[in-house]
Formats: sequence, structure tokens, C-alpha cells
Amino acid sequence: MEKILLVTASKKSADMLLELLQAGGQRPDRILVTGSCNEARRVLIENNVDLIVINTPLTDEFGHEFAVHACHTTTAGVLMLVKSDLADSVAERVESDGVFVITKPISRPLFYQTLHLVNASRMRVYTLQKENRQLRQRIEDIRVIDRAKCILVAERHMSEPEAHAYIEKRAMNYRQTKRDVAEEIIRSF
Repeated sequence: MEKILLVTASKKSADMLLELLQAGGQRPDRILVTGSCNEARRVLIENNVDLIVINTPLTDEFGHEFAVHACHTTTAGVLMLVKSDLADSVAERVESDGVFVITKPISRPLFYQTLHLVNASRMRVYTLQKENRQLRQRIEDIRVIDRAKCILVAERHMSEPEAHAYIEKRAMNYRQTKRDVAEEIIRSF
């Protein structure tokens, strides 16, 4: 993971979690540490992080509101560390939003396994978002091309297949995309 945001109220827990993350292969210069949710929100505005670890409770709020906020506004994986007696009730509130909850005290194997699961989940979301962007771009390309076809049908009295063939042929002849040709047609009329 490139950048990690660690949100924890005490210096002692920050040191322990930093040691855990570094032992797991994370570079210390890639870990940002904050002591409150408000400070963490400011850090998120200025930085793109891959993982957010929230050690609850925090000084300004418990941490579940920030965890949900982070899931909805970033692509980072979010992991909450919660006392075992509260873990089930917190998990009920936040898991549907994509927050991973593990109990304290933390066992190393469980912590590392959860980090791998969070990263796998984050990568899957990233892949889906990338596919979504590509599909939206293709839909927009089709809209522009269809608009150009309509112009050719109306202004040059071509049939739809003729307009389609005209755009394709011109794109091949001038080594342009069909969208670029369609945009030229739209601009010229």
C-alpha cells in the first residue's frame, strides 16, 4: 500500500500500531498519524491514502462516523480497531458501508490477515471504478457519434447506415477516432 492514515488518540497505541505496520512491510515515511477525526478529515483533503486504520475511541468522537465518511468519500480501505465488548454493535453500524472491524487486543496474524483482506477489497473496488469510468466514456462516445449521425441524416440526407459508414471511413482515412470525426461534424454544422 502506498499511503496509510493512522488515527489514534494515544502516543502509546500509535507507536504500537506503527511498529505493527512497519513489521508488516510498510515504510514509516508513508504512514501519516493523526490524533483525532477532525485532523484526519483535514489530512484526507490534502492526501490520497490507500488504508485508514482507526483505533477507537478517539478524543473528538468515537470514530465510526469518520469511518463511514471515509468509505463514502475515498477509495481507501478502512479498518476500525474496537474493544471486544463493543465490536459487534459497531460492526452492525459500519460493515454495510465497507468498514472492516477487528477487536482489541489485536493479534498480529489477525491484523495482517485483515490488512490483506482490506487491500484485496480496495483493489476490487478500484477495478470496478475503472471499468465504470471506461463504460461511461464509451457511452459518451456513442452519444456524440449518434448526434453526428443525426446531423448527417438531416443535413446531407444520408441514411443511418450511410452516416455510420461515412464516420468510420473518415476515421480510418484520417487516423482519428470516430468520436473525433463526430465532433468535427458537429462543429461544422
